[in-house]
Amino acid sequence: QVQLVESGGGLVQAGGSLRLSCAASGRTASSYAMGWFRQAPGKEREFVAAITWSVGRTEYEDSVKGRFTISRDNAKNTVYLQMNSLKPEDTAVYYCAAAPLLEAQAYLYDYWGQGTQVTVSS
Repeated sequence: QVQLVESGGGLVQAGGSLRLSCAASGRTASSYAMGWFRQAPGKEREFVAAITWSVGRTEYEDSVKGRFTISRDNAKNTVYLQMNSLKPEDTAVYYCAAAPLLEAQAYLYDYWGQGTQVTVSS
């Protein structure tokens, strides 16, 4: 079992920044790749970014490239999502998740956090 707890969401004006954190625990947590997804009201959950614990390989959804950065702190078993130049369309509940491999499809992730709300005002 892997437990994931997100934090860091909130309300920010367009152009602002937020950093989300995802603390992972469990015996095998570090053997998984970690991803961030988001879901806006009335929309499907979509991939944002992912990273591997070992070599730190990353992938990003096109609309966040150059604005968001995913990183990890292996000693703290924590993954971060630094979000800069936020736009109103980034408003969503953000979830972190764990998968055996670096993936962009939500159904391939085995474990999910409870989500944290990000609201970007115009």
